[in-house]
Order: sequence, then structure tokens, then C-alpha cells
Amino acid sequence: MKKESAKERILRVASELFYSDGIRAVGIDRIIAESGVAKASFYRNFATKDDLVVAFLELRQLRSLSKIEEAKKLYPDEPVKQLHHFIRFLSEGMRLPNFRGCPFTNTLLEFPDSTHPGHQAALKCRVVREGELANIARQAKVRNPEALAAQLEMLYGGAFVDAYIHKPAFDSDNFYNGAMILIESQLTNT
Repeated sequence: MKKESAKERILRVASELFYSDGIRAVGIDRIIAESGVAKASFYRNFATKDDLVVAFLELRQLRSLSKIEEAKKLYPDEPVKQLHHFIRFLSEGMRLPNFRGCPFTNTLLEFPDSTHPGHQAALKCRVVREGELANIARQAKVRNPEALAAQLEMLYGGAFVDAYIHKPAFDSDNFYNGAMILIESQLTNT
């Protein structure tokens, strides 16, 4: 097994802390201490905290997109099943004890200034994910792929807030079932 580089360790620790505690609440000194790297090593890899925030969002985006790719591989010619698989992944994620919502939305809320690098990167990640869902929906020949993708994102956004508010009583099957209704309502009868 390949040994984790200082950059990978910093990013892993920062990703965990940013997600669990919030970006603004986590300082560079804490990341350095918990990742066990020297301050010089940190700044050699990430010139600013903003650079680290963008790298954190890109890492989370890779994870999200890898789940979409997993769905495509599992169901190569069945885009409706691809959508179902990804929605199931999101639904199951809400059940995890450390679930704290969508890292992209959380970042957008923490950094409302649209010129902030974290805000821009988070918005881009959401747009890319929504675009991927729209592409799958287009292949499934739904009536309005862009609307379906936007509706699924909206439903997920509301569900993760409910999951956070009503933990541990939150039932993520409500999100899953609602998403299935949206998908089915968009399917054309050909």
C-alpha cells in the first residue's frame, strides 16, 4: 500500500474537519496539528486556506461523481436504474451518524460572497453534479431532463436539512420515495 503523502494527509484531515465542524471553524493550526505535518510542508502544498478549501471541494466532487460513474457501470444501458442507484446512495448517506449535509451547499452557506474561491468552487461542483444527473435523465428520455435534475437537487437539499434537524428520527426513505416519484413523473410513455 502506498504511503500517504503530506499533501494527501493534509487534504484528508482538512476534508474530515471541514465537513464535520465547518470550514470557518477549523483553523490552519488545527489542520497542521492533526495531520502531523510541519507548517512549512503545509504551505508548500497549500499557499492559503482558500486553496485548501477548493481542494477539499474538488475531492468531495470526485467522490460524488465516482458514485455516478459506479451507477453507469452497474447499469450501462439502463439510465433510469442509474438514477435510482445514485438516489439510493444519497439516501443511505443521510443515515450515516456523521452525516452533515452536502459539502457544496454547506460551503455556499458559509461563504455567501459569490467572489470567494470556496463559493465559486462549491457552485461549480453543484452545477457539474446537476449536469451529470441531467445527462442521465436525457438518456432515460424523460420529458425535461434539466428540470428533473434541478428538482432532485432541490429535494436533496431539503432532505439533508431535515436529516440534520430531525436526527436520529429522520427517515431517508422519504427522500428516496419522493425522488422516485419525481423520476417516474418525468418518464415518457413510449
